[in-house]
Amino acid sequence: MINPEHLSAQGRRLLDRRGFLGTAGLSTAGLALTSLLDADGLLASDTQTISGKPPLRPKIDPNNPYAARNPHFEMPAKQVLVIYCPGAVSHVDTFDYKPELWKLHGQKPPGIPAVTFEGPTGNIAKPFWEFKPRGETGKMVSELLPHLARQVDDFCFLHALTTDTSAHPQGENFMNTGFTMEGFPSFGAWVTYALGTENQELPAFVAINDPRGLARSGKNNFGNGFLPAAFQGTDFTAKNPPNNLRRPAEFSGEADRGTVQLLKRLNAKHLEMYPGDANLAGRIASYELAGRMQTSVPEVMDLSGETESTLKAYGVEGGSELRGHYARNCILARRLLEQGVRVVQLFNGSDPAGGNGITNWDSHSNIAETHAMQAEIMDQPTAALLADLKQRGLLEHTLVVWATEFGRMPFLQANGTGRDHNPSAFTCFLAGAGVKSGFSYGESDEFGFKTAVNETTVYDFNATILHLMGLHHERLTYYHNGLERRLTNVHGHVIEDVLA
Repeated sequence: MINPEHLSAQGRRLLDRRGFLGTAGLSTAGLALTSLLDADGLLASDTQTISGKPPLRPKIDPNNPYAARNPHFEMPAKQVLVIYCPGAVSHVDTFDYKPELWKLHGQKPPGIPAVTFEGPTGNIAKPFWEFKPRGETGKMVSELLPHLARQVDDFCFLHALTTDTSAHPQGENFMNTGFTMEGFPSFGAWVTYALGTENQELPAFVAINDPRGLARSGKNNFGNGFLPAAFQGTDFTAKNPPNNLRRPAEFSGEADRGTVQLLKRLNAKHLEMYPGDANLAGRIASYELAGRMQTSVPEVMDLSGETESTLKAYGVEGGSELRGHYARNCILARRLLEQGVRVVQLFNGSDPAGGNGITNWDSHSNIAETHAMQAEIMDQPTAALLADLKQRGLLEHTLVVWATEFGRMPFLQANGTGRDHNPSAFTCFLAGAGVKSGFSYGESDEFGFKTAVNETTVYDFNATILHLMGLHHERLTYYHNGLERRLTNVHGHVIEDVLA
């Protein structure tokens, strides 16, 4: 029998008959009230997103966070290649043909603002390169990008894109993470969080930086944000492999293998001590992937087996040194996709501090010189990469996204040689699995200044890319700081007209 003196005051109260009956009565009344509220549909509902739909969270095995997972619905695209051009490519000098610019060249018609992002404005300027009809579709593309121009019948252009910012770091963040602020997961992180990867020997998400370095927003462009760290991009280039990849010379292969086996046993015992610890399991999985990468990455980076004709097609030799390095990055991108890497992000442009067209597409002065320099680096290797993917059948299940953060103005700056930032109209294109080919969606106005038909936001753009990967952009969420966060925030609609 329990001695009441050994109990707390609350415990002794529960032994009191009146206290027991009162507690039991209240508990019964609470259960009855719950039952009545449930019958009337007044209980709190299951977790829902801002769209009123339940979230679709992937079921991730902590011991293998990179395991391939099924999409929300079947679509042709299983992998995605993002070709990102930091600095803002001028749409009116590349893919968005505007005859009015020739008619009004040198004039300043009403409606042109007196001041834009970097200061006073100048006059309307015709494109610095001639436009010609290309392919069977007759799409007008400028001479700045002659190699990509030959492939327009494979592209799906979006000509009425708009963005929320005219600053480069925020523009890169917005395009690649869906938010202008830092700290949010990148597109690649969301896709690998949802789908994992087929190849367990290589990272699910690889970012191939420009030969000149990181873009302005740095690793935020391919970071994991608040998603688990396993889903951030692994960055390396054809010239610079991941750090600490090679075994130190003082260790033999046998000693290295012995160390790996010992670590495997120790990790297994550690997991037995802490079953269900997802963070521990995820860290172990990351280290094990790093170990496997010691053999898989050097193999995929070895371009010695590429044919002379392939190297020539990509422009590895014969151009600038930077083009040669970027061309090798393009070959690396193809090899990674061949090995089943889920997301490859290829950068053409760098420099966190700017560079005014020298290290990226940001051409506030001397646009004829600076855009031409960037195009020489980007055009031939990129076109060869897309042609190679098509020839090898990879475009049947690979979505290609060519993007930049905003466009450039149809008028010059006061210096008379450069174009300022234009967030109100710019062009990107898609190609490959799931999208229409030889198609253009949306239009900018007669000057390429603002959108005119089928305005498309970055939210719509990202919603469509997720849809093409078989993912519901409204339901792919992650609970963070009291909110069901998603790539498209609370906005965005799938652009149905571009779907094949």
